[in-house]
Order: sequence, then structure tokens, then C-alpha cells
Amino acid sequence: MHKTDISALQELNTTYKAICKELAKVIIGQGAVIDQVLISLFCSGHSLIIGVPGLAKTMLVNTLSQILDLSFNRIQFTPDLMPSDITGTDVIEEDLTTGKRNFRFIKGPVFAHVILADEINRAPPKTQSALLQAMQEYQVTYAGSTYELPLPFFVLATQNPIEQEGTYPLPEAQLDRFMFTILIDYPSKSEEVEIVKTTTSAYEAKLRRVIGSKDLIGLQKLIRRMPVSDDVIEGVIKLVAMTRPNADSPESIRRFVAWGAGPRASQYLILGAKARAALSGQYAPTFEDVKYVAHSVLRHRIITNFAAEAEGVKSDDIIQELLNVVG
Repeated sequence: MHKTDISALQELNTTYKAICKELAKVIIGQGAVIDQVLISLFCSGHSLIIGVPGLAKTMLVNTLSQILDLSFNRIQFTPDLMPSDITGTDVIEEDLTTGKRNFRFIKGPVFAHVILADEINRAPPKTQSALLQAMQEYQVTYAGSTYELPLPFFVLATQNPIEQEGTYPLPEAQLDRFMFTILIDYPSKSEEVEIVKTTTSAYEAKLRRVIGSKDLIGLQKLIRRMPVSDDVIEGVIKLVAMTRPNADSPESIRRFVAWGAGPRASQYLILGAKARAALSGQYAPTFEDVKYVAHSVLRHRIITNFAAEAEGVKSDDIIQELLNVVG
């Protein structure tokens, strides 16, 4: 690595600690969730968070956007939400001097650096696709015209695991566009005590801006420049290949898995390991960094079958078994 990259990585570790310190002023606990959100953000990836309401998902994303000086919009997905409600629409404007009428595009809420897509599975597939296209292409096409989204662009979508009636589950091909699926759990007893004390008092956190959008883009490029050993890459390829049911797969994969992970999983495992290593102050990722992000990358890419459902086998159980074999 170049000397400037090494010094930049040292600064990134300091920046990461500063971001976590600012987040701790508002968010109590959830350290693993915060880590995974930051890893995906520094990889230019998008994340899907699954958790019950009231676990500070909106507050986390809003606070993070303030700390990084990024614009933020929250979109509440509902069954009547239309694609134009996300992307924007044309309005007719009349020139008072000439009397001529023209169409002008009014940008929708997707035109922000950070988007919280709340309960994304409540909107119909056509509306989901409008957001997913923006996530993939970083642009919006409307009435034959293309509009670039602001960079960096980061989508954090949420799903409620309890209320599934009247929802439109994301197809596997669309789920694959998310780098991570992050599970958020209830706080511990001590954390909940602290949450109640803080949120029912007159306390108001004073947040400090740590970096800006240009700095973040530079750090995202820095992480991509990190070197990775051939051993780590080969380990990732082996791990992902083992998720695919075939004659050479472990018996549990052939028994419980309908479809395994595609090449995008390998890419995200390497990128996630790079980001985790960089945020930890390392100059290159190890397979331990791969293990850290493996569940978040693979849990929505391993499609289990009816046999797994009947026996209560989850994709996380399968991932852990594979990590024990490969690691």
C-alpha cells in the first residue's frame, strides 16, 4: 500500500471511533448493529434491518446522517404508495410572459444521501422496484429523462418480522441487491433502564459533525484499494461455493438448501471484510473479518427448502456450520 493510504487508514480508525462516540450520545447499546451499518455504509452498500418497532432504527439512521453531514429522508412504505411518490413526478408550469406550458420534474424523497425505507415489504412490487432500481443504478429515470442521485447514496430498509399480513415479500433477486441483512434484537435489561432514563428526561444530545460527504466518498474508495491475500479470497470462494447444493456440497446443504449464494455474495464478503479490517485499524483483512460479516451477507442469499422449515433449521444455522468447516 502507498504511504498516503496507510496514513489514511489510521485516520479512518480515528474517524470510526469518533462516529461511534457521537452515536453513543443518542443510541444506547446495539453495538453490533451500528458496526454492520457503518461497514455497509463505508462499502457503498445498502442494508436491510429486520426487527420489531421501537428499537431506534429511525433514530440511528437520522443521527448517523447528522454526524456525517448527509441529507436524510424517511419514506414510509404503505400499500397505496406509488413509484412516483418515491422518485418524483412532472408538474405543469405556465410561463406568465409567453403563456407557454412546460413540464418540470419535481424530485421525490429518494433524492437524498441517506434513505430510510420503513417497512419496505408493505408496498406493492412495482413501488419496491422503483427504489431498488435507484439503489442499483444511483439514478432515476422518469418520462424518458435520467436524473442522477446525490453521492454517497445509502439505503437502509426495514422489515417488521411480526406483522406479515398484507405484505409483499421482496423476491430473492431483489434481496440480493442488499449487501447486509441485519437482525436487531431487544436491548439488555441495563440498556433498557438507561434508554428509559434518557428518553424520559430533558436530555438533548449535542451532536458534532465528524466528516462530510466528500470525505466519506474518499474513504469508500480507500477501502476498495485495500489489498487482500489470495488465501482470504480462496477461502471466501470456497465458503460461497459450499452454500450451493450439488454433489460435492455438505450433506446439510443438499438436505436443507434450495438455492445457494451467487457471486455477489463473494464480492460483498470481501468488501465487508475490507471495511471491518479498516475500521479496526488493520491494513489488510483476515478470514476472521470474513467470518464477522458472513451471517449478514449470506442469511438472505441462502434459500432454505420445506425440509428446513419443517425441522426449524434457519439459514444462520447453516452459515455457522459452514464457517466451522471452512474456518
